[in-house]
Amino acid sequence: MDRSQSIQRVRDFLQGDRPCSIFAANPEKNFSVPRDPELWKAFQSADLLIPDGIGIVVAARLLHGAVLQRVPGVEFMQDICRLAVEEEKSIFLYGARESVNKAAVDRLRTRFPGLCIAGRSDGYVQDTQMPQLIRRINDSKASILFLALGSPRQEKWFANHADELTSVKVCQGIGGTLDAITGSVKRAPDIWMRFHLEWLYRLLKDPKRIRRQRVLPVFALRVILTMVLMMKD
Repeated sequence: MDRSQSIQRVRDFLQGDRPCSIFAANPEKNFSVPRDPELWKAFQSADLLIPDGIGIVVAARLLHGAVLQRVPGVEFMQDICRLAVEEEKSIFLYGARESVNKAAVDRLRTRFPGLCIAGRSDGYVQDTQMPQLIRRINDSKASILFLALGSPRQEKWFANHADELTSVKVCQGIGGTLDAITGSVKRAPDIWMRFHLEWLYRLLKDPKRIRRQRVLPVFALRVILTMVLMMKD
C-alpha cells in the first residue's frame, strides 16, 4: 500500500485492542531476516511492513506488477506523530543514546505542537531493568511506542515483550530515525532522494556500510533471474 493507505492502517490500529507492529522492509533484510528464525517469525507476524528501500519497490513492480511507493521510516514516524496530535494520542520513545533521545523529544515537540510525549528512555537498558521499563511504558498510558534500537534488536524486543504492553496500540521500529531527527546523522540532500539514491549517498558518507550493502547487487541479480524464469514459464 502507499503512504496514505499506510497511515490509515495506523489510524485503524489505534482503535484496536492489542499492540500492532510496524517494521521496515528493504533488500538487505531480504537476506538477513530469513537466516534468523526468531527474526523471520517476527516479520511474518508483523501487522504492517513498509517498503523502506527502493529496491523492494522496484522488485515488487517488476515481479508482481505491484505499484508501491517507498515509505522511508524516518518520514513515516513523523507521519505517525502528526496523526498522534490529530487523534490526541501520546507516544513513548525508547532507544538511541541519552543525548539523542532527549534532543529528539525537544525537536518533536517543536515540530509537532500539541504532541504528547508520555515518556522516554535511552536504548541502554539492561535485561534486569526491562520489567521496570515495561512498567514505565504501561504507566505512561502511551498509545504509540517508537523503538529506536536498530534491527534486529527492535523487532525481537517487540516479539518478546508485546504481550506485556497494556496501553500501546502501535509500535514502530525506527532504527536510527532519532539520529536523523536531531541532525546527529545527516540525511541525503533532496536531489539524491528524488532519484532514490539515498542508499548511495549514505554509502559514500560511510564506506563501512559496504559490508551491509554488498548484498544489493545480489538482490538485483536475483530479481533479474526471477524475471527470466517467469518469462520462460
